[in-house]
Amino acid sequence: MRRRLGLSAVIAATALLLTGCIPSVVTEGDGTGLPNDGQTLRILAGSEVKDMVPILEQAASETGVKVAFEYVGTLEGTELVAFGGAAGKYDATWFPNNRYLSLLPGASSAITASVKIMSSPVVLGLSQSVARELGWDATAPTWAELATAASEGKFTYGMTNPAASNSGFSALVAVATALSGTGSALTDADITAVTPQMTSFFSGQKLTAGSSGFLADKFVANPDVVDGIINYESVLMGLDTPEPLTIITPTDGVVTSDYPLTLLSSADASKKPLFDTLTDWLTTKKVQSEIVEQTNRRPGVPGVDTGSTFPPGILFETPFPNTLDVANTLISTYLESVRSPAQTLFVLDTSGSMEGDRIANLQQALKNLAGADESTAGGFAAFRSRERVTLIPFNYGPETPIVIEVPDGDKTQALSEIRDQADSLFADGGTAIYDSLEAAYRLALTQQKERPDTFVSIVLMTDGENTDGATESDFEQFYQSLGAGKTKIATYVVLFGDANVEELTRVATLTGGKVFDALNGDLAGAFQEIRGYQ
Repeated sequence: MRRRLGLSAVIAATALLLTGCIPSVVTEGDGTGLPNDGQTLRILAGSEVKDMVPILEQAASETGVKVAFEYVGTLEGTELVAFGGAAGKYDATWFPNNRYLSLLPGASSAITASVKIMSSPVVLGLSQSVARELGWDATAPTWAELATAASEGKFTYGMTNPAASNSGFSALVAVATALSGTGSALTDADITAVTPQMTSFFSGQKLTAGSSGFLADKFVANPDVVDGIINYESVLMGLDTPEPLTIITPTDGVVTSDYPLTLLSSADASKKPLFDTLTDWLTTKKVQSEIVEQTNRRPGVPGVDTGSTFPPGILFETPFPNTLDVANTLISTYLESVRSPAQTLFVLDTSGSMEGDRIANLQQALKNLAGADESTAGGFAAFRSRERVTLIPFNYGPETPIVIEVPDGDKTQALSEIRDQADSLFADGGTAIYDSLEAAYRLALTQQKERPDTFVSIVLMTDGENTDGATESDFEQFYQSLGAGKTKIATYVVLFGDANVEELTRVATLTGGKVFDALNGDLAGAFQEIRGYQ
């Protein structure tokens, strides 16, 4: 399994160096890496632990142990560790759990110590009125009951992509295992048997995302899009929504993340005392109580009084898949067969400034998504069965859209056509970003009406500033004039070459999308990361 080692496009947020009580920014992608001194632990972490920054600032003040974070998607990061990409760059990891890591070859030799710090189950947060109407405010349902209600249109929800995010993967494992009814870890045969029931359950999913935090932000920004979201209990408890959420913990099992701070075997021997000092401090009852209060996570050690902070009842823990093949089969089944398909529009800058390596990188990024990348991560990012892919190259203006339908079944011909279209791209002319984006939205809204039960998104890739046609202000007025359907169509912006960072960030924010940094040249990595949001 080949891993992409260029982390700039993978990192979901800015790295933070905790120095004393004042966090300072650590830039990423300049080749210098994280600071490596006798007082600092370099940690590769899931973005979920960002909320631990205030507590870690306190740790730096009281123990002298500082932390340098680099954030990455959980599944991406665990594979990086298992296949040697983290050695020498990081001293430790801090992901929601190490379960997926434990399935990977080389995992046992990659880590040397692990300490559970806190925990949070992945559950459903549903608007209070819907939960009351379904009777789930009084009696928690099973996953099967949730599937039946979802298939009957009684509620809708959002969930992260299990190929990109631990919360989505955890929910997928819990759903499939509960529906199998075996009470044991899933097998390939179980997955096949429960695929129809999973399809019923996921017919209610109307919102997707590549990270738990982004999903929560989308829901808070547009709470009318879905009735609730599947996420960490801690995230759900901290959301400020117009209507309170009812936390629903299915009675037949959940997957709980235990946030183990984990020391890598490759870490220098001098880092072990820092690791021990920090984990000892984090697991004191005083600090554990602060973690509960500040992050809404359950304590990682026994004997901490949490009062009435958490919903009553005993959590039934779902058995986790015990082989990598089963875990990957489950993810593939979800992407290819179970969830609603995607409609993806790529607005691609082919202006004269793209000539040379830049247009070659764009061609390769598209071809990777069309099957050229044979790694496991590449397979999860590839165009999926039932997906409609639209390419809109632009220079002085948008060119005629190229629409390719990926069938349910043999994708060979469709993927070959996408690769051929990528090879036919050439660089010439000006840069009409906003004319092209307006054309994409008009087409996206039409495609949304044609196939309403799909996830529709736009990817805008440009290497420069707008030189032709409509301006940013013109586009904003155009966007605001669109109907309600626009809120379901986000624009994911890839910053490349000499792109205007501030201006394009505003475009992503306006449309409910996100910016992906490929300014270091890792365009293929950015395109792969975006697939987690589609």
